[in-house]
Amino acid sequence: MDRFLLDNAALYRTLVKGFKPTPVPRSTSTSSDIIVSARVRPLIDEDVEAGFPSAVFPRSLGTGVVDIHDLYNHPRGRPILKSSNYQVDRLFDSQTTTEEIYENLVVDLLPFTWNGGIGTLFAYGQTGSGKTFTVSRIEQLVAESLMKGNLEGERRIYMTIIDLGGNSAYDLLNEREPISILEDSFGVTQLAGAVEHIVKDEHDMMSLIMRAASFRRTAPTFKNDASSRSHAICRIRIYNPVTDSDGYLYLIDLAGSEAARDVAVHGADRMRETREINISLSVLKDCIRGKVQSDRSAKSRQKKPHIPFRSSALTKVLKHVFDPNSSRSCKTVVIACVNPSLADTGPSKNTLRYAELLRVQTSASNKTGPDLKAPMLWTNAQLKSWISKNSGTPSISPTLLAPTESGAQLLHLPSADFESRCLKTPGVSIAQAGAFRSKIWQLHVDSQHGGSSLTKIVAKSGDSTEAETTPGSFGSLNRWSSRDLNPNATGLPFQERIRPGMVVSLKQHPESTSIDSQPENTKMVVILCPSEAAPSDVKDRPGDMTNSKSNKQADMEEIGDPRGKRFLCAMLMPGLTADAYELNIWSQAVIDVNMMEKEVIIEYDAGTRYYYVCL
Repeated sequence: MDRFLLDNAALYRTLVKGFKPTPVPRSTSTSSDIIVSARVRPLIDEDVEAGFPSAVFPRSLGTGVVDIHDLYNHPRGRPILKSSNYQVDRLFDSQTTTEEIYENLVVDLLPFTWNGGIGTLFAYGQTGSGKTFTVSRIEQLVAESLMKGNLEGERRIYMTIIDLGGNSAYDLLNEREPISILEDSFGVTQLAGAVEHIVKDEHDMMSLIMRAASFRRTAPTFKNDASSRSHAICRIRIYNPVTDSDGYLYLIDLAGSEAARDVAVHGADRMRETREINISLSVLKDCIRGKVQSDRSAKSRQKKPHIPFRSSALTKVLKHVFDPNSSRSCKTVVIACVNPSLADTGPSKNTLRYAELLRVQTSASNKTGPDLKAPMLWTNAQLKSWISKNSGTPSISPTLLAPTESGAQLLHLPSADFESRCLKTPGVSIAQAGAFRSKIWQLHVDSQHGGSSLTKIVAKSGDSTEAETTPGSFGSLNRWSSRDLNPNATGLPFQERIRPGMVVSLKQHPESTSIDSQPENTKMVVILCPSEAAPSDVKDRPGDMTNSKSNKQADMEEIGDPRGKRFLCAMLMPGLTADAYELNIWSQAVIDVNMMEKEVIIEYDAGTRYYYVCL
């Protein structure tokens, strides 16, 4: 193909001179929260020496339209010119400097993130199209601007820089130590294991950037002698001590995609790396498509399509860009880097095609107001109104519980602080405070899953709570909760309706050794099966046979006393976050019914993979 293009380069130039562009009506992006731009880099010396002409021709920069011309080898005649045009919000030609791009695109992200928003810049395109060159200089300009002291208010700035290769992630500021990309219970992506470095001045920030660059994985490829073989993500966290909140700025240099003809000349290692890169970029494209379809379906009230942002580590980090249920205010800048050589028209078209797709998303304009079923989106006024109507009898004072907090800030409040604020209202008991906290968390979990829960928790006066069961909701279909699906069973004592999957709390028993080593506040177990159902050679956690029993226990069972029943149980252990638990299925114990205190209802949160207590 390259030979054909070079042999017909003169004809190509003649055809391009005679091309008359079709007028393209000027359209503006329907979302104010995303700016999609394209940067056309100059032809490199290798292309010029080889004889490849330029195939990318920006029109007037104010229109945002760029023409790409390709030469088609027609089987029945001489080659013909095939032309395509693409439109972006802002277009930068080969004469534009990175400093001009920074002033035009990025500088507005700084005050936005300084005041608590999430700003994201990512550059993508073919290998050798100038992504790393662009992002590296922007990082330096951000460091200069953030540390000038021109932004109002006191802030603390932290920096983390990671490297993504396929679904593996590494900390570039900690000698490439492996880390994990996880979601917390608020749906926020966390870089678990990555070390945050506090930044004191511009020199500190630049030192961290240079240090990370030295650990980033690069290798020679067909298109680039120092190609980035991974995605580099620089996260700057801006902490506001006055409001106890964070703003985030992500600067992302994506690894370059490569065409099949480029891959053909690589060895096994380059082939494997290229495959991982192209898979993650393919998921990114699927997320772009899904986001566009989601925004269109919001207008027509159709069912929203699935957006697979959990399918790769890259799109997990970019979750806030694509997730239609994102609760944080986000602004995104996309720089599509384009190689102008005629030999690379295919990759250049793909880059601009997906830039156009991302450009038409309408996430901001479709939102008519905060979702009243999503506590993370509530203002302080909405939160206070909900508290006064839903906190039981006596009503918990909204002013004492949430004097200034938004819904998100109240959810982040530790359970002890939440309950102590509730108890300041006269007549409120610890049980009512705990039940009310469970109620707002239940609502939050439901909003994260996008459905209504099986159970509605109702706070009552005194030391009791009630639960209203709604059959046929998502809980009955997906079993996110440990609650019994039979609504009539709740009227029986829990000892008479023990079943596999039930969660119970334990009380200390004089003859028990199996739970002594568990912390007092985490003595909860999940019922697996009656102990006699386990094989005779299976031992529990203390080393006892699971189906052995004393004569006293046998006598109790013969006379129908349920206290003699024994069950093989799995332990629930504390998670890494507050009020979260993990199921340790391999840590088992045989528990007598008379050691069980009460049933505990837990819910599973798929985002964090933790269990949370509901009642």
